[in-house]
Amino acid sequence: MVSIHVIGIGLDGAAGLTAAAQQAVNCATLLVGSDRHLAYFPHHAAPKIPLADFHDTLRQIHAYVSAAVDSDRPQPAIAVLTSGDPLFFGLGRLLLSEFPADWLTFHPHLSAIQLAFSRVKVPWQDARLVSAHGRSPDTLIQALQQGAAKIAALTDGHNTPPAIARLVCDLDLPGQYHLWVCENLGGAEERVQQFSPADLAAQEDTQFAPLNVVILLRDAETDVPDLATLPILGIPDSAFLSFGDRPGLMTKRDVRVLALAELALQPGQVVWDIGAGTGSVSIEAARLCPTSTVYALEKTAAGFSLIQQNAERFQIKNLKPMQGRAPDALSALPAPDRVFIGGSGGQLGEILDYCAAVLKPSGRIVLAIATLDHLAIAQTWLQANSSTWQQQALQVNLARTVPVAALTRFAPLNPVTLITLQRKGHAPIPG
Repeated sequence: MVSIHVIGIGLDGAAGLTAAAQQAVNCATLLVGSDRHLAYFPHHAAPKIPLADFHDTLRQIHAYVSAAVDSDRPQPAIAVLTSGDPLFFGLGRLLLSEFPADWLTFHPHLSAIQLAFSRVKVPWQDARLVSAHGRSPDTLIQALQQGAAKIAALTDGHNTPPAIARLVCDLDLPGQYHLWVCENLGGAEERVQQFSPADLAAQEDTQFAPLNVVILLRDAETDVPDLATLPILGIPDSAFLSFGDRPGLMTKRDVRVLALAELALQPGQVVWDIGAGTGSVSIEAARLCPTSTVYALEKTAAGFSLIQQNAERFQIKNLKPMQGRAPDALSALPAPDRVFIGGSGGQLGEILDYCAAVLKPSGRIVLAIATLDHLAIAQTWLQANSSTWQQQALQVNLARTVPVAALTRFAPLNPVTLITLQRKGHAPIPG
């Protein structure tokens, strides 16, 4: 039977191989690997195939196997030399798609990511592992926007450490990151450096060795924002404290601004924010209308605590955080002029019934809906109450620019439907 040994090698070369891996190399009738890997075995007698173009290399391996099988020569024993763990963003997946699995034996070395986390002394079982090597940075962007606490990124000549830092700087992230660039791990020229995103973004690509890994660690604490520099409307998402396990879970700034416009706030009103989450909508509404009273209702203890912390963070005095489940907890509140429903806890129909009953005559309800299921519930309720209520729906599909190496493209936000409700007989909802 044909045997193909896929052998991971570190920068310590042949000296770092296990006895089994060294034996597989010694017995190989063909060596396949990059010029750097093949150079570790300059005196090996077997023919060598440089690993440059994957498809051309696979064609040569197939040809070698076919020629050996058709002749009386011993069955081929091929050693494929690769970096680190060949089944971790490595050549292993491609080889498994080309050859029977029982031909293949894998000899993993320590991966660069294992070494990187050991150098920065951080446990990594819960890290998000991303390869930007020859790939789009979409997965990295998603991990950053979700606020992953630990991210390890494999780089390439385009998605370099400075390019990754520029990406972090350009995204309006729900948290602050520090970055480590870990170069030539396991080799004599190993170097590990820590940077802020801005400092790393200002570096030249050529300052870093081609063999590197970037570790991104989110700060546990975010700096208090400078209130004097905050915009009147549209506070950056990164200024809010958020859920540690779901830091991106809030009404995003772009949608928040549109929702506040739909609410058509006026001074001296009573405003309800139901399913307030981190309190981002409540805080914006309270800042815009300091003579109004904003009630932020959140069912979870973590969310209630975050609303309190964010109200203190932004020095908001007219915001009243409340913990409870809607609609039951709403009975303790004064009748509202405006209602924003950002979360419903599976009780959207019941919440709409209650709000419709107590809303002041000229009042307005705005729903932010992110799923088809809740949109269907809202439409069913509206159809049942069409004789009393008028509606205006706004489908929000937004995208923000993000850098892609030296280029720029749009990355979409999750689509949201804003539905504005008002009793018939009052001024029509502008649309």
